[in-house]
Amino acid sequence: MMINKRFLLVMLLVLSLALVTACSSEPAQAPGPEVQDGYTDGMYYAQDDEYASSGWKSAVILKVEKGAVVEANWTAISKDGGLDKKTASINGDYGMVAKGGAQAEWHEQAGLVEDYLIETQDLEALTYDAEGYTDAVSGVSIHVNDFVLLAQKALEAGPQARGPYIDGGYYTEGDAFNNGWKETVKLTVLYGNIVSANWNALPEEGDLDKKTASMEGEYGMVAKGGAQAEWHEQAMAVEARLIESQDPKSVETDSDGYTDAIAGVSIHVNGFFELVQKALQDAK
Repeated sequence: MMINKRFLLVMLLVLSLALVTACSSEPAQAPGPEVQDGYTDGMYYAQDDEYASSGWKSAVILKVEKGAVVEANWTAISKDGGLDKKTASINGDYGMVAKGGAQAEWHEQAGLVEDYLIETQDLEALTYDAEGYTDAVSGVSIHVNDFVLLAQKALEAGPQARGPYIDGGYYTEGDAFNNGWKETVKLTVLYGNIVSANWNALPEEGDLDKKTASMEGEYGMVAKGGAQAEWHEQAMAVEARLIESQDPKSVETDSDGYTDAIAGVSIHVNGFFELVQKALQDAK
């Protein structure tokens, strides 16, 4: 009887070890995808379609992680190119306090609005009146309607890939005067894309830059030279083509610097695209 009991105990131990080994040999179950409410994770971007009378158009960049907005960047783009509004404000170039008597600089107020969205995760809570002002965020006296509308637009459009360039304001000019003008280019890069371009020229004599002289009728390409459009109008068409293509090498020119690639443009464009390439050397 003692032998039988020992035998049974040994068999039970063997069976137990076999079961443990069989269970441990099964492949581990991979964790399922994380289920979360809210927005799809990623980066979001939106900007106004047109410049306001102030010469700025707003832009918003959002970062979403685990369904929640964790970073928000509200700024604006100048039609003249160069630094975005937030950077200009941080550098003291916008000057809402000194110039307008505001209670805080623009970037400081924008930061309060950004923080409010991150804290509440609710754009509808950021209410504003017919003129775009809000009482929802203490210390904010700037218009917030464009932030709300652009954030909604960005989130509805879904995550977007970033462009190839480094954000910032870029400027360069020609090495010498040509026919009394030295060409200049000023660019704005935001979320990796060229969002503003300003092609102009400095005068060898006089005070007006070329674009201003053209706008005020002083340059007179149509009246004096029979051109189909004034210089500034053609320059703006060239700028728009760059923003559309994001590639200064995409427009072919002939040996004299002219192009057939941009409708309505009869001026030399090679100088512009060469300066754009030069300006973007530090943006890669």
